Amino acid sequence: MNKKLRIVFMGTPDFAVESLKALVENNYQVVGVITAPDRPAGRGQKLKQSPVKEYALSVGLPVLQPEKLKKPEFIEELKALEADLQIIVAFRMLPEMVWNMPPLGSLNLHGSLLPHYRGAAPINWAVINGDKKTGVTTFFLQHEIDTGNIIMQEALPIEDNDTAGSVHDKMMELGAEVILKTVKRIEEGNIKAIPQDEYSDETVLKPAPKIFKADCKINWQQEAQVIHNFIRGLSPYPSAWTELELANGKTISAKIYKSEISADHKLKPGEVKSDNKTYIAIGTKDHALLIHELQLAGKKKMRTEDLLRGFDASQITKINS
Repeated sequence: MNKKLRIVFMGTPDFAVESLKALVENNYQVVGVITAPDRPAGRGQKLKQSPVKEYALSVGLPVLQPEKLKKPEFIEELKALEADLQIIVAFRMLPEMVWNMPPLGSLNLHGSLLPHYRGAAPINWAVINGDKKTGVTTFFLQHEIDTGNIIMQEALPIEDNDTAGSVHDKMMELGAEVILKTVKRIEEGNIKAIPQDEYSDETVLKPAPKIFKADCKINWQQEAQVIHNFIRGLSPYPSAWTELELANGKTISAKIYKSEISADHKLKPGEVKSDNKTYIAIGTKDHALLIHELQLAGKKKMRTEDLLRGFDASQITKINS
């Protein structure tokens, strides 16, 4: 293509900023940025801009923040940008009148090796399931969510001690690189988008549904490895949690962010052992888990040894599964 591509970028969180930044710093013509409306946040409930809006404004890009994507006024504003291509990274579902608007289509960056982990929480589920690799995929949007023809894919290893948070950060950088490569191919007219069923011959695909708080409660009757992966896959957000029953009859919840499998402690599922100085161990179906980082309800997140300076672990009578 001879003329410079006119690109509209859509995204909201930090994950999307890296891709937008890569486009800007590589001199692509981003003619508009679509992001979420400002929302009240914090104790003062002051209006907070999305990370994408903050970055867009800092480099002088025009920003649109529609509440409803089908609203006629927004559709007219979007048309007026005359985009050749729309790039979507961590945004929301788009109506067909939006994704079908640009002549070169709308491409999405997804945090998995599609067709596996279609859905809202691909990073979390890959870690929860103990996968050894994940990756990013760029694909053209079509009617069914996360099902469009694939343009590019690159894998990313998941290390034994990775959490959803650490994978997110590595994927954010890889995703920006893949967005650049994808746009370059489109610019050069050098793409062949391939249907997703040609990327996997497996009949059962791994899903990535949205995760709710009730889904995050730890079941201590499971094997240590399963629970350890569950904790990693929900750390730092939305975070795995459990309930501690105390000797005074009270029950408090605790979020657990970091753990380690230990064969040294022979404990029943949900049984707790601690030296009240350096460690808290909790029994599972086979081994115990050492808890390295946690947060009691109403308290700050802290390392176990810091918590034990002001909390007597011997008052925990049991942990509810």
